[in-house]
Amino acid sequence: MKRYTMNIQRLFVATLLLISPIVSQAQDAKAAAILDAMSKKYQSFSSFTAAFNYGSDAGVITTKGGKYHLKLAGQEVFNDGKTVATYVKEANEVNISTNDPASNEFSPANIYNIYKNGYSYKLVEAGKAGNAVIDLTPNKGKSSNVSKVRLTISQKDNTLKGWQITDKSGRVQHFKISKFTPNVAVADNQFTFNKARYPGVEVIDLRD
Repeated sequence: MKRYTMNIQRLFVATLLLISPIVSQAQDAKAAAILDAMSKKYQSFSSFTAAFNYGSDAGVITTKGGKYHLKLAGQEVFNDGKTVATYVKEANEVNISTNDPASNEFSPANIYNIYKNGYSYKLVEAGKAGNAVIDLTPNKGKSSNVSKVRLTISQKDNTLKGWQITDKSGRVQHFKISKFTPNVAVADNQFTFNKARYPGVEVIDLRD
């Protein structure tokens, strides 16, 4: 059960888990302008909540200052910037680990900034349904199991509508934003797992 419990955390760390600005070189100027406008938009928010679909599953994430609380497929992930707690409802079990900022490239709090760190990007399509489609490809030497990230960005309001992540085996994971609410009022304790709210929960502490 421990292996399954950690899968949801690894999914968002390695895939959604989608904030260190390093400017890439020799990029598509049109794509850069769209990406920069999107990044600026999201950085202007103090917090946000996004409902999304991942395949056939529906999820919701709330993020603030790099912290986040994620609900998806019977699991919850709490990340307060120092500790990550992954709770599985079916097993009434929570795994607790130390947050690793280096592994958060694809975190839901960071997806709008990943293009700044080790990716080449290219505008694939613009104008259709008012959206722009941009492909991000890891630069040579970047350690990643990802071969491509495709972002769909609204050209009307510079918000991210969805993204696809293709790994090196050819597997494609789809994420689509169904509702987005910026600048929500959220307390910091929402990002910390509270054992008292989960009677009988088994706590598995994986921290050193």
